Parts: sequence; C-alpha cells; structure tokens
Amino acid sequence: MNLSSKEAFEAMALFLEEHYKRTDSDDIALLLGSMQFLKDGNTADPAIWNDWLDCIQKIRGK
Repeated sequence: MNLSSKEAFEAMALFLEEHYKRTDSDDIALLLGSMQFLKDGNTADPAIWNDWLDCIQKIRGK
C-alpha cells in the first residue's frame, strides 16, 4: 500500500480523531485543530505540515 504524503497525514489525523473520541484529551484536540486543512490547502499551523514532511524524510532514510 502506497499513500501520498497528504493521504498519510490524513490517515494519521483520523487515527488521532478516533483516539480523541475515546479519551477527550485537550492536548489531542489542540493538535487536531492545528492539523486542519484550510481552504487554501495549507494546515492551520503551517509548521505542522513541514514537521510532517521532515518526519517522512527521516523514516525514508532508515
């Protein structure tokens, strides 16, 4: 299974949303808010997307 960077990000967000539903964690809620894609295609916190891409590169470099 191959996912694009955005698809993998969306899968991770869904995983966190499901975790939030079970735990009602404020920390997860804040993270999810920062991860939301805006109409312009960017995340609410642009640094989140860049951090995500950095993590992908680290995993691919293993």
